[in-house]
Amino acid sequence: MPTDWLSAPDYSISRILIGRGLAAIYLIGFLVAVRQFRPLLGERGLLPVPRFVAAVPFMSAPSLFQWYYSDRALGILAWTGAAIAAVMLLGFPQAVSLPLTMLAWIVLWALYLSMVNVGQAFYAFGWESLLLEAGFLAIFLGSDAYAPSALVILMYRWLAFRVEFGAGLIKMRGDRCWRDLTCLDYHHETQPMPNPLSWYFHRLPRRLHRLEVLGNHAAQLIVPFGLVLPQPVAAVAGAYMILTQLYLVISGNYAWLNWITIVVAVAALPDSLLGALLPFAHSAVIAPPPVFTAGAIGLTLLVGALSYQPVRNLLGRRQLMNYSFNSLHIVNTYGAFGSVTRHRDEVVVEGTDGLDPTDDSIWREYKFKGKPGDPARRPPQVAPYHLRLDWLMWFLPLSPAYGEQWFLRFLEALLRGDSAVLGLLRTNPFPDHPPLTVRARLYRYRYTSWSERRRSGAWWVRELMGDYVPAVSLRQAVEP
Repeated sequence: MPTDWLSAPDYSISRILIGRGLAAIYLIGFLVAVRQFRPLLGERGLLPVPRFVAAVPFMSAPSLFQWYYSDRALGILAWTGAAIAAVMLLGFPQAVSLPLTMLAWIVLWALYLSMVNVGQAFYAFGWESLLLEAGFLAIFLGSDAYAPSALVILMYRWLAFRVEFGAGLIKMRGDRCWRDLTCLDYHHETQPMPNPLSWYFHRLPRRLHRLEVLGNHAAQLIVPFGLVLPQPVAAVAGAYMILTQLYLVISGNYAWLNWITIVVAVAALPDSLLGALLPFAHSAVIAPPPVFTAGAIGLTLLVGALSYQPVRNLLGRRQLMNYSFNSLHIVNTYGAFGSVTRHRDEVVVEGTDGLDPTDDSIWREYKFKGKPGDPARRPPQVAPYHLRLDWLMWFLPLSPAYGEQWFLRFLEALLRGDSAVLGLLRTNPFPDHPPLTVRARLYRYRYTSWSERRRSGAWWVRELMGDYVPAVSLRQAVEP
């Protein structure tokens, strides 16, 4: 048995699942960067990193790219991160040595931090900070040969508490519909990126929507306190949180937010439970080296000190949502959907071959990979993959400020026929040559009813609201 009283051999399987789960999410994150970073943030991207690092000092945004950025360097970094995450997912470093395992987690965290801190609007999502915080804690998860640290398991539970309780408080302090239990009358239809089952969830009876909201409130405002109670209460709390996150997985596309919350909540499940589900896994009973335990103690003290501002934020009246109090994204505050939109408005981008379009001009629509466009297209399943451009397109109708730095550049890229930017889209309606004019129009979308769905086969009905950006040519797009 371990000689170190801070060891937690009963959470060895939990530790394995947390480590493999984080590695899988890191792998997805780096592969997303391989496909999307260059057109969004590269040297000729919509928000170029070189321009950003020239204006922002290192201490405000620590990143390897503060010293040098090129699209080639980004590719090397992203593929390196993906390769390390893949071998961590397979468990090779964890089976070899403790120092190698710790080094691998450090490198993954530093590489991903380097992208997030220069990612600007395209990396300004709460799950980026959540991955970085969980990844930082993973440095002290340990290797498979040693029992995990009880302190690190506790730190993961503290993270799960902040994720869920912060989200619950932001809802109760925010939109009235969370308090009168009506938010789910709208949310399945107006969420950022519906999935194939979202239409069916929206069409559930309203009394079931009330139960959905009550279940959410229980998961976020009551159950998190069970994480700090003895077993089996903590396991029940963790299991309930996991089940509610799986419910969100099947009802919408939220990138890897739900999956990383599930991974973190696994810290509440002991091996006595997981061993029955995973009989091939075995608990480690050897105590880690004293220097490792000392590091875990130091980590705990650091997290405790940095928790002051997140706790103050949770208790304060003006709660911030998804905010990092330090540039290393360690010990953040979280929350989601403090307000719910009642209507779904979508920006639809079109192009035409005419330089001076008339009422008779033929406009062709650009189709996106994930966000609603063609009313007849069933919403796709993309999560846990993250379509960054599609997500930001959802924000545009909420406020022009969300796109003022990049949306006109996006239109300019379409006018130039930028192949990298076009690669972010599902279809290019101008395969032979770029359009001479583009425009963005605002449509109001709603789900079809059961009868409309049977009659037309469409998933959406849309109504034109007006222009979001009037017709613009390349000459007009590049003018200051």
